[in-house]
Amino acid sequence: MIDAAGLRVMRAIADEGSFTAAALSLGYSQPAISQMVRRLETRTGTTLVERIGRSVRLTEAGQVLARHAGPVLSALDAAEEEVASIAGLRSGRVRLMAFPSASATLVPKALAKVKAEHPGVSITFSEGEPRESLAALRAGECDLAVAFVYEGTDLGRGEEDLDAFVTTPLLDDEVLLAVPNTHALAHSKNVDMAALKDETWIAGCPRCRGHLLQLASTAGYVPDIAYETEDYVAVMGLIAEGLGVAVIPDLILKTVHHEDVAALPMTPASRRHIVAVTTPDLQRVPAVKATLDALVESARSTSAKTRTKAAAAR
Repeated sequence: MIDAAGLRVMRAIADEGSFTAAALSLGYSQPAISQMVRRLETRTGTTLVERIGRSVRLTEAGQVLARHAGPVLSALDAAEEEVASIAGLRSGRVRLMAFPSASATLVPKALAKVKAEHPGVSITFSEGEPRESLAALRAGECDLAVAFVYEGTDLGRGEEDLDAFVTTPLLDDEVLLAVPNTHALAHSKNVDMAALKDETWIAGCPRCRGHLLQLASTAGYVPDIAYETEDYVAVMGLIAEGLGVAVIPDLILKTVHHEDVAALPMTPASRRHIVAVTTPDLQRVPAVKATLDALVESARSTSAKTRTKAAAAR
């Protein structure tokens, strides 16, 4: 009903004392000012300006609008500046969630890149497995999630409707068999999953446990899972003591090492796909897009180092 342009005119008339002076201060023509006042009077249903000869005087209603114009226009100007700042990446906020092994590898490089290139952008970070981060994204509690899915399964695993999400591939992460150095297979170049049917197993997160069950089922057996923990430092400790074997993604092995544990390729080969997930609308927010681009660059760097290491090993 009352627009910002009308408020600016009422304030200018109050400050300048005439339509002509108000027009000069705002860069409008005098007829344009008169037309805007008439339109505003029509909208409010009352007289706002009293004309006295060549001068004008605000009515009581006009004085009310002029009095409120200052704080309202200041708030609008502040809002416009803040939005322009966000659009120009001078500021902005991104709420990022990622699963633990990504938070130790992909995320730090990405955060450092955003901080260096866009120091006004604020990124808050919390850890969460895919089920948790996707639920947070749907609930509006985060803006960008780094998640993973194993080959042969979907990202939501029936837990989430993914139609509202946009996924960006980051990297493919090879899943390896981790065994004690004293194990008979520790020096094998490749291990057939079918040869492990009599082993004691250590399982990780629910999604990882499901993947283990799928691998073993394909090989024709049900794994004997004696230990379950999402702490991969604990997993490596259990393996090192000869208490079991585990399947562990390579990204985890980049940050969690144990000199008494060997990591071996498996047959059939297994991978998990690591992706960044957001919504179509959030993807257009400059700060979110900058963070997404930084994650893609971090993943590209990580993949390149992995290929270089693999070539050196050959």
